[in-house]
Amino acid sequence: MKNIVILGSGTAGTIMANKLRKSLPAKTWNITLVDRERNHYYQPGFLFIPFGSYSESDVVKPKAGFLPSGVNVIYTDIDKIEPQQNHVLLAKNKSLGYDFLIIATGAQLKPDETPGLKDKLYYKNIFDFYTLAGSLALFELFKTWKGGKLVMAITELPFKCPVAPIEFVCLAEAFFEKKGMREKIDITFVTPLSGAFTKPVCSDVLTEVLEKKGIKIVTDFYIERIDNDTKTLISYDGKEVPFDVLVIVPVNKGDDMIERSGLGDDLNFVPVNKHTLQHEVYYNIFAVGDAAAIPTSKAGSVAHFAADVLFENIMSAINGKPLEAKFDGHSNCYIETGYGKATLVDFNYDTEPLPGTYPLAGIGPFKLLSITRINHWGKLMFRWIYWYILLKARPLPVSNHMSMAGKKQVVN
Repeated sequence: MKNIVILGSGTAGTIMANKLRKSLPAKTWNITLVDRERNHYYQPGFLFIPFGSYSESDVVKPKAGFLPSGVNVIYTDIDKIEPQQNHVLLAKNKSLGYDFLIIATGAQLKPDETPGLKDKLYYKNIFDFYTLAGSLALFELFKTWKGGKLVMAITELPFKCPVAPIEFVCLAEAFFEKKGMREKIDITFVTPLSGAFTKPVCSDVLTEVLEKKGIKIVTDFYIERIDNDTKTLISYDGKEVPFDVLVIVPVNKGDDMIERSGLGDDLNFVPVNKHTLQHEVYYNIFAVGDAAAIPTSKAGSVAHFAADVLFENIMSAINGKPLEAKFDGHSNCYIETGYGKATLVDFNYDTEPLPGTYPLAGIGPFKLLSITRINHWGKLMFRWIYWYILLKARPLPVSNHMSMAGKKQVVN
């Protein structure tokens, strides 16, 4: 028997388990999946919880319902990988041997890395919405909050779902307008970027969206610490942003196990070939999803599209063939702009978001870089698609490669 071990059962790990089990004979291939967590979280849904649109039951389901029969699932902590021995050491001195290893351990929040973040204001005046606990705590605050300075801040890049902070301030603006207290809320978006987003054309569109909503933007702000006594964000160059409520994206890093294994970069993400997703040193190790150190968004769509490519390359590797499938960095994201509307971006390593239609050229029905109601419905519809189609690796009518069909070139 040969063995494939998948570390992590989030979006990418679950998709890979389903794809491989359907395609590899159980008589000759064991597939083992390891994760410490028994529940699966629909992380894009955390964004909606503070505003009462989603509840916990909408975003949490047992993982067992999405994993195929015939996959060995082990719920435990991972100590480290021993790549030269082709072993994974688990908790309590247990070990797993592998012929191929897929690292899909995601990105972890590290609030302790920012001085003052977890001080006396944590979950009182300082929150995140990237965890279920943070989203629920913010929901409770917003039910009774009387107003003041609401600051949405990003500590550093990369981080999961890079459009989510922009969505948050847009939804907050609409939420407080609906409550009849928008004039009591001063909303500021603080980012280390020089604009609202990393891609110029998209950044211009989103900056205009925020400005029209009266949301202030503070750019090139690198957070050094948070002063809990004065409720102030302080940058490395001494700039300050005061707040009454701070919603923050903590530092994101790869799993600590990656560091213990000596397989990661400075942030514990796994360096792999950005096209094949194969490790730069060990031919039988691959990384996918947020765990991979590749130059694209850490988003669910990337995990999905990259998993399609990785599956092809794993099957090639098993059969001793060259890895010919190439991931082009394809990513697309619906971006909520409030009031039941959203925009949509679609891009890859080489092409930034452009206006146009998606997924069908000239037809859509979704509009790229346009704010429409149907884009909002696409975002809401995706939750059902995620639970019942995407995780189970059922086919979707979209390509894992970005297409230029339906897109309009922008001349700067």
